[in-house]
Amino acid sequence: MVALSSLNLTVNRGDLFGFIGSNGAGKTTTLRILATFLTPSSGRAEILGHDVVRDADRVRHLIGYMPDFFGVYKDMEVTEYLDFFGACYKIPAAQREKTVADVLELVGLSEKKGALIGALSRGMQQRLGLARVLIHDPALLLLDEPASGLDPRARIEMMAILQELQRMGKTIIISSHILSELQSLCNRCAIIERGKLIYAGPIKGVNAAASDARTFWVRVSGPAETARELLAQRPETAGIESVDGQLKVTLNGSVEDGSYIADTLVRGGVRLLELREDEIGLEEVFLRVTKGETQ
Repeated sequence: MVALSSLNLTVNRGDLFGFIGSNGAGKTTTLRILATFLTPSSGRAEILGHDVVRDADRVRHLIGYMPDFFGVYKDMEVTEYLDFFGACYKIPAAQREKTVADVLELVGLSEKKGALIGALSRGMQQRLGLARVLIHDPALLLLDEPASGLDPRARIEMMAILQELQRMGKTIIISSHILSELQSLCNRCAIIERGKLIYAGPIKGVNAAASDARTFWVRVSGPAETARELLAQRPETAGIESVDGQLKVTLNGSVEDGSYIADTLVRGGVRLLELREDEIGLEEVFLRVTKGETQ
C-alpha cells in the first residue's frame, strides 16, 4: 500500500501552511518524514536546503515537531520539563532559565511554571507541548492536530499563539480537521487524499479548485432587469439569475476577472450598489474536491 504518491509540495519561508485531508490521507506520514522519523521509499524532501535523510541531524535542529498525541511527565514541574528538553538540545545551563521563561511567556504559561504537569488542563498541556518544540528556537514548526481535543476558548488561544509565531518569522505547517479556523489562520494550504495532492496554493485561491467558473453577486439601485439585460449580452457571462433582489452572475470558465461587470453597468447608466465574489468556505471546497476515500 502506498501512503504518499508523487506528492510535490513547496512551503515558503514564513508561511502559515494548512495541511488538509481526511484520516488516512497521508498527512501524518508526510509530517513524520519531514521530522526525520520515517524514511521515504522514494523521492526526497528538503528543509531549508537540507535533505531529511542525509542531513537528518541538522534537520532536527531546524524543526519543532508536535505530534497529535504526545506523552508528558506528569510528576514533573513545568519548568523542570522544559529544562530537561533544553538540556537535550545542548542549550547551556546558564541560558536555559531565560529560554524556559521566554517560551512560557510566549505560550501564556508563565503563571504555571511551578505547577505539576499532571495538574494542568488539556489546553495547558497542549500549550506546554508547543513550548517544548520552541525551546531550541526552530525555524520550522510541524504541528499535527495541535488543537485536537481542546474546548473553543483553548482553540482560539492556540490559534492566536500560532499567528504570533508567524509574525515572529516562524514557518508553520499545521494539519487540522477544523477547516473554518485554518481558513482564517493560514495564508496557504494543501489538500491531499489517498496520498495524492489535489490542491496547493493560496487560501484565497482555493475556490478555483472546487469550481470551473467564478460567481459574483450584484446589487443595483432600482429594478434589476436593465442590469440583467446588459450583463447577459456580454460574452464573459456564462449565466445570470435573480435571487432575492440580487443578480448572481456566473463567468465563463476562461474568464478570471469580474471587473467587466462594474464597467458594463456604469456605462449602461445603472447605479451599482454592491459587487462581491461568491466565496465558498474551505469546508465546502474540501467536500467538493475530495471523495471521502481513505487508504
